[in-house]
Amino acid sequence: MNEQRFQQIRMVMVNTTHPGNIGAAARAMKNMGLSELYLVDPKEYPAEKAVWRAAGAIDVLENVKVVATLDEAIADCGLVVGTSARERRIPWPLVTPRECGDRCWFEAEKHPVAVVFGREDRGLTNEELHKCNYHVHIPANPDYSALNIGAALQVICYEIRMSYLSAKEGKAPHFEEWDQPPVKNQALEHYYEHLQETLVKLDFLDPGNPRQTMTRLRRLFNRTRLDQMELNILRGMLTSIQNYIYHTDKKLEPPKSDNG
Repeated sequence: MNEQRFQQIRMVMVNTTHPGNIGAAARAMKNMGLSELYLVDPKEYPAEKAVWRAAGAIDVLENVKVVATLDEAIADCGLVVGTSARERRIPWPLVTPRECGDRCWFEAEKHPVAVVFGREDRGLTNEELHKCNYHVHIPANPDYSALNIGAALQVICYEIRMSYLSAKEGKAPHFEEWDQPPVKNQALEHYYEHLQETLVKLDFLDPGNPRQTMTRLRRLFNRTRLDQMELNILRGMLTSIQNYIYHTDKKLEPPKSDNG
């Protein structure tokens, strides 16, 4: 079993307020064999509290990647799972922690994967969650369901390790194979920008009152898990539509040639 696959799985913490939680996360990760920790615009880091809470996992802290935005943290990922503590107005494809662990371990063989954790007080924003392929919810006691971020991260890391151990025993979960690799997150974000721009030019989408149109379209394509060839086809279609609009309405600017 290729244990280097662990290095393809990253934990992403967004706007962490308490540095002690960063140290706790590092310790939880090392317990389960993981080492890739990304911090998105942490309030305080580096910090002595993080080192103190990390105990023997200082090597994980020394390898931390600090980035300014979530987009930077997940740009090259083919699978992104966002942690969510509550149901949303527009539901997203949801996996259990065990399903999350299985899918992360399976897909890490082919591309980087990320599990994203939000702020201590309010989790991830809707906009951040819309960048994820799946959401994962830990079914805690409904009378006291507020998990500390370090504890939540420990649960997910444990399930990833259990998937690794099952695969090591020849009991790996089976997921459908595909002929093309899935689209990386950055390319998908470029597509959504292209799609929104085209829908506005078609007068299908009112930029002043977009309602939930783009959110639901994001959910549709995230649920489908577009592959690279499918994305190229869709980008080509959008460019052709924009070309047609431009040639029939010379007042508009010509479409961009970038296909992402």
